Formats: sequence, structure tokens, C-alpha cells
Amino acid sequence: MSDLEQYSHPDSQFLGKVLLPGVVTSVPVARAFARALLAVHGHAGDEFPVLLVVSELIGNSVQHSDSGRVPDGRVWVAFELVGPVLHVTVGDGGAVASVPKMCDAGGDGEGGRGLALVDEYATKWGVDEIATGRSVWADLELKWPA
Repeated sequence: MSDLEQYSHPDSQFLGKVLLPGVVTSVPVARAFARALLAVHGHAGDEFPVLLVVSELIGNSVQHSDSGRVPDGRVWVAFELVGPVLHVTVGDGGAVASVPKMCDAGGDGEGGRGLALVDEYATKWGVDEIATGRSVWADLELKWPA
């Protein structure tokens, strides 16, 4: 069973998945992929929260997982539509040293706000261990009908 199959909902519509290098330049590529999927499926009006969540999850994956630390590290992002909910999953090689969690960014610190933003825009989100490492997923309720 693939990592994606273990998260698929029985009544979902698979929209797409892309495998990317574990580098920071993959963040805008993931955003462009998400933007194209939303447009093709008639949800371009929901672009802002989806692109923000994709940016944060891919960025965190590249910065904090082994996928961003090893020469051939990879991350992936997949999209499923379950009724009016877009299920976004980002997978990576995981990391022994850290587990994704919200933290107090405090004052003027540069980091620590990403998952708080995901929490603000997603109806729910979570972290799962998968065969190839770890995945972080978020569900976003789409407001613009297809």
C-alpha cells in the first residue's frame, strides 16, 4: 500500500500528487501545482488559504525533516476532495530529532508561526508516521463551489 492510499477516504476524489526535491525552491513549485489543481477543479476562489497551508507544510518539511538534509531527499504533496473539504497531505523522510507541533513563537522571532497559521485556516490537521517517514495533513473547507 502506498503512503497516499493509507490516507484516502472512500468517498474522495483524488486531485493530484507531486514529488519534489527536499529543497526550499520546491515551495513555490508546490504552490503552483496547488493553484493549477484549484483552477482546473473550479475552486480558484479558495486559493489564499490553500496556498498558505501548502507553503507552510512544504516549507516545514524541507526545513525540519531528513528530506531537507540528505542529498537526494524528497517531499510530496497530495490533494483529495472529500465533499467540500480539501485534504492536503505533505510527506517527507521524517526526522528523529523533531516532531511537527505548534509552538509559541514569542515576540519578534523569525519562526514558530507556521503551524499556528495552518491551525487557523484548517478545520483540522495532524501528523502521522508513514512507511517512508512522516506526513502532516490539513483539511480545508472550500467556500467556492466547483
